[in-house]
Amino acid sequence: MSSVIRIPSPRSVIDRRDLVERIEAVVAGQGATKGRKAIVELLRTALETGRAEIARRLIEKPSAGHEVAEAQAFLVDQLVRVIHDHICTNVYPAGNRSKGERLTIMAVGGYGRGEMAPHSDVDIAFLTPIKQTPWCEQVIEAMLYFMWDLALKVGHSSRSLDDMVRMSKSDLTIRTAMLEGRYVWGDQDLYEEARTRFFKDVVSGTERQFVVEKLAEREERHKRMGDSRYVVEPNIKEGKGGLRDLHTLYWIGKYIHKVRDSSELVDVGLLTSKEYRAFRRAESFFWAVRCHLHTITRRAEDRLTFDMQREVAARMNFSDRPGKSAVERFMQMFFLQAKVVGNLTGVFLAQLDEQFAKRQPRGLLAGFRAKERMLKGYKVFGGRLKAPSDDWFAADPVRMIEIFVLADREHLEIHPETMRLISRDAVLIRDEVRRDKRANELFMELLTSRNNPEVALRSFNEAGVFGRFVTEFGRVNAQMQFDMYHHYTVDEHTIRAIGLLSRIEKGELREDHPLAHEVIHKLRSRRALYVATLLHDIAKGRQGDHSVLGAEVALKLCPRFGLDEEETELVAWLVRQHLLLSATAMKRDLSDGKTIADFCEIVQSVDRLRQLTVLTIVDIRAVGPGTWNSWKRQLIATLYGATEERLRLGHAEFGRSNRVAAKKAAVAALGGRYPALIEKIGGMLGDAYWIAEPEDVIAKNLVELDTAEEQPLSIFTEYYPARGATLVTVIASDHPGLFYRIAGGIHLAGGNIIDARIHTTRTGRAVDNFLIQDPLERPFMEASQLERLSTSIENALANRIKILPQLVAKPDARPRSDAFEVRPRVLFDNKASNRFTVVEVNSRDRPALLNRLAHALFESKLMVHSAHIATYGERAADTFYVTDLLGEKLTATPRLKALERRLLEAASEPTAEVVAA
Repeated sequence: MSSVIRIPSPRSVIDRRDLVERIEAVVAGQGATKGRKAIVELLRTALETGRAEIARRLIEKPSAGHEVAEAQAFLVDQLVRVIHDHICTNVYPAGNRSKGERLTIMAVGGYGRGEMAPHSDVDIAFLTPIKQTPWCEQVIEAMLYFMWDLALKVGHSSRSLDDMVRMSKSDLTIRTAMLEGRYVWGDQDLYEEARTRFFKDVVSGTERQFVVEKLAEREERHKRMGDSRYVVEPNIKEGKGGLRDLHTLYWIGKYIHKVRDSSELVDVGLLTSKEYRAFRRAESFFWAVRCHLHTITRRAEDRLTFDMQREVAARMNFSDRPGKSAVERFMQMFFLQAKVVGNLTGVFLAQLDEQFAKRQPRGLLAGFRAKERMLKGYKVFGGRLKAPSDDWFAADPVRMIEIFVLADREHLEIHPETMRLISRDAVLIRDEVRRDKRANELFMELLTSRNNPEVALRSFNEAGVFGRFVTEFGRVNAQMQFDMYHHYTVDEHTIRAIGLLSRIEKGELREDHPLAHEVIHKLRSRRALYVATLLHDIAKGRQGDHSVLGAEVALKLCPRFGLDEEETELVAWLVRQHLLLSATAMKRDLSDGKTIADFCEIVQSVDRLRQLTVLTIVDIRAVGPGTWNSWKRQLIATLYGATEERLRLGHAEFGRSNRVAAKKAAVAALGGRYPALIEKIGGMLGDAYWIAEPEDVIAKNLVELDTAEEQPLSIFTEYYPARGATLVTVIASDHPGLFYRIAGGIHLAGGNIIDARIHTTRTGRAVDNFLIQDPLERPFMEASQLERLSTSIENALANRIKILPQLVAKPDARPRSDAFEVRPRVLFDNKASNRFTVVEVNSRDRPALLNRLAHALFESKLMVHSAHIATYGERAADTFYVTDLLGEKLTATPRLKALERRLLEAASEPTAEVVAA
């Protein structure tokens, strides 16, 4: 690596000659000691002017990452040289230096590579030939003080050559830093001696060990950062597919082949020139993003958080397009570059493997080589599949699909040279290949593989074949959705969902998904389910409803894939309705017969229900870690059970009185005191209660009602493992506003209500059951938490606290949601229930939301019978089943308009002047 960094018009960044002359003038006038303050000021001005010029260049050329990163390192170089010369000439001049009084200044780490972001650390190694002399110590200390006065973050070490060798041998981090060492200033002969000794005494003979350690370090870093290059808030430096992965390739190349520059990786055969250009492009893009991040935040910030994504996208001149916002287009580019890095890493490491393998064994093993075998025209050697010739895929492009099928079928890897050929020849996949019957049969075998379709499809995608063969999939490649709910890009989410489907089918997820495990082998067409999973999000990022547009894509693609008419119709229906089951389960009252009847009307058959259930489960689970929980599992199982029973037995079995009698019988069957309690208390509870509540909750409520007797208020809290939540039951004299006060008390104790059922007994007592979790979707389990809940509800009901001001003052559990705009919407549905008006409010989630909505309903003189709360990242969807005070639905337009206005106001951001009882 050349020690001199060359940048365009360097003097407009820093004019070293002019700076030196000014410093000399200060020294001549005031002396080095008295003039120190003025000298620091001159240096600071030079640093600020240089940074301002670099920032201007970044705005002028927002994608020129290398240029800006190199200019930053150039600026620091010049300042270090000026400081060194000033100290050695004016502060501690040494007339006749001894052999030991030699000093070289070496840039290490990122600074050593000659690339820095505006607020990167300045990593410097001071090297001396032997143990430090007093003069060397004075010079080093004086230099550091100058740099600290400039507010530079300096990472420094000062060592003798022997120390450098000894410590590099024992510490991988030091060894990596020294590997990137670049001469900045001082004694050049000493630097050359250090470099020679480093490669001779440290590197020689440890090449394999270094590669193994570096790859282990990389694995560890990936795990820490979320082990996917498609995390929606990526770390640009440390994340998978980021800058550090590119650096790792360079370090390995340098360690083994002593390359001085990343371009030399081509000369030593680790990358082709085309791959090196892709390496440079990705690196330049990441550097540009990193420099923008540092400039915006004015600190060393490497996390591309949601709020930063918008700003960086704007600075890099990305603009909105139909169906895709500027920030989504910017992030798509980001993930495409991360994907390039992933591909390069794969080819690079495999190439390295190959080079190590070619180093012939000596002695006894010299004549021993594993034998090559042939498989359908391909060479198989060392567990790898290799194309027999350079024009193999050009002669028949269908082979680019066939090779992935063979690799999956025979549990083989594809040779890196062959992967290179595939990436080069993927452009040959044109319409005639897409229409080819054999090509589509092979693709279907890959998609529905009983081995490991997730790994096979990911490699198929990263080779660039997937997006060429199914162009609609190519459109969603690396596409992110700008929200806090979706953790992965669309293509990664889809491939993960297919992987989950395969694991459920193999019985690997029996514990997590008992329902899917039970029904997946009863499906009439497993092919249809795999294709529906592939296509469920295929139309994301287009204008319009992606479910409707996706169904149209399915009608076009399924016949091409070889599906018959019935299967095609089923896939199109599944894609069209893939959100129906989760929306019904999470936003509707499953004890309301009309909910089940309406759902049955759309589903129509048990096979469709099974297909949709499994698709829904893998879709939710593949969204990201933490999105699937036992509460969602319970809701889906409840809806599945009720729908399956109704589809199987028909409407007759669903009579209201039959359901109440069946529920009473189920509770009585629990034995013990329950039959007597039903006899004593059961008559106080209306039919709606018996239908709405599950048997185990009814059993608890009967005991609680018996215990409470005529007490004005009884609160019961307990961990409820079956639902993965905490069950809170409040029994009190019913009065208007009870619901919103309880909701406020629960929120103040740090709870989120996920489901609420509000009942009134025939004697006028309220029996309200709430399921709650904390903001991270975990139940309250500890005695102190449960105690806090009870006290908080009691205080809210006794009017001892002003609920709203305290809720507004509570910090948001997810402050990053500020980066998103969620426009509040209110929907009314009088057809979803025979007895209630269903009110759905969509808005940005925040602590006081449910309390404010409940208060608005109370002020509108409405009775809430049940509430169902679903959150999707920063979005909340709160559904209420309501009637007026006479128990009637709301039908008058003026009243609905007034209610909508009130709810929109409540769903909007809270204001400081709002005060409520």
